Amino acid sequence: MTFFRKPLLALVALAAAASVHAETIRIALGTQDTTINCATGGLLIRELKLLDKYLPKDGKYKGATYDIQWKNFTSGAPLTNEMVADKLDIGAMADFPGSANGAAFQKAGKKSLFITVLSGSTLGSGNGIVVPNGSSIKSISELRGKTISVPFASTAHGMLLRALKSQGIDPEKDVNIITQAPEVAGPALQANKIEAHADFVPFAELFPYRGIARKIFDGAQANAPTYHGSLVSAEYAKKYPEIVTAYLRAAIEADRLFAAEPEKYSELIEKVTGIEAPVNYLFHGPLGLQTRDFTWKPEYRQALKTSIDTLHFLKRTDVDLDVNSFIDDRFIRDAFKQSGLNYEARLKNYDKLALKANDAVTGKPITDTQRVAGLWVKGEPKVRHYATIEGALADLRTIEQGGKVARAVYVHDLIHRIKLFGNLSWYAIDAKGQLSAFLQKDAAAAYAKTNSGKLLDFAAARALAKAPR
Repeated sequence: MTFFRKPLLALVALAAAASVHAETIRIALGTQDTTINCATGGLLIRELKLLDKYLPKDGKYKGATYDIQWKNFTSGAPLTNEMVADKLDIGAMADFPGSANGAAFQKAGKKSLFITVLSGSTLGSGNGIVVPNGSSIKSISELRGKTISVPFASTAHGMLLRALKSQGIDPEKDVNIITQAPEVAGPALQANKIEAHADFVPFAELFPYRGIARKIFDGAQANAPTYHGSLVSAEYAKKYPEIVTAYLRAAIEADRLFAAEPEKYSELIEKVTGIEAPVNYLFHGPLGLQTRDFTWKPEYRQALKTSIDTLHFLKRTDVDLDVNSFIDDRFIRDAFKQSGLNYEARLKNYDKLALKANDAVTGKPITDTQRVAGLWVKGEPKVRHYATIEGALADLRTIEQGGKVARAVYVHDLIHRIKLFGNLSWYAIDAKGQLSAFLQKDAAAAYAKTNSGKLLDFAAARALAKAPR
């Protein structure tokens, strides 16, 4: 019996090892395709099959089979419900629903981890407030006594509360705030059933682009940092840390691809979601409204604390969530290291995706981006860039005379440095014939007055624009 014992034990050990290696490992991921800030953590990884490229295939994962499951959501709350119920392992959402995710896990006697930022703005751009096209309201100060809808407990909700308070408007007494999802708010705006709507990426830009609303306020004006990121069940992360890192490496790869060809991947997002490519590009192209950034900047950590405090104020949770243990940057740091990137350097870098282009008319390199503009001409794969707004608008006339049309005109707000749709902006022309763009009419008028200039709408700006010599 002793003679056979060692070989038998060896066979048992081999069999046990084989059963581990032959394990089928579930990777269930929840994404929000129409919330385009989540694209690099969901849609692009799925559509380009990037996760398979980075999943571990050796060590304890040798011989393992991966069961990759994707499920799409329109908001963070139902995604959280499925994560808490162990139906999902990883999910992408904004700071407010993310904090609600952590609270829900904690209430269930479990824990989730906020493992990375995907895209956001330390300034707050991305969230915004719109009004019906026929409304006379031009600024947030005019919303007193009005009915405003917003997806409750969203990052836009937090922005709205902060913006109202900055104008001395009491959110509980001076306005009527109701809850509405974007798909409900769009028709409500068209039917004038609400007087304003606050929303997150991309709806404060999408509604105006589609001609069903007019934007009056951008989150950058409230200086309320906002972001979307990814969370994971702590239990799953403990069991499969290498898989979590692999997911983040796939997200980093998606970001690299998007940065290299923003028009191409803006088109892919349109194909999958129906959200027009020019809107996607507005957010994620060079100098876009949002910065794809995977590092936990102090502003994003503070935004999470603010969201937890606001959820308490809204009586949406009574859980005290420890931000320092909820945010876990170990996995994204590992992903950076394995990808040959410097996390600390990126953490200190606040730059938007750079514009590296020559003026479409003069051919000269664009070095000053203060008044830069762009045209995405229908039928052309790339956006044309211009050093000046007047140069872009003059070339637009030439393009239209040639029988072509622009899918979008891009300009930048001179004050807040946020990217705007040119046809929805206000302008001031100074004594030198130089055009500057603004989100708000009052700001454009004030600038024109200060600089001996003139206030213009888009049509007037087009008529006066002269090509640079």
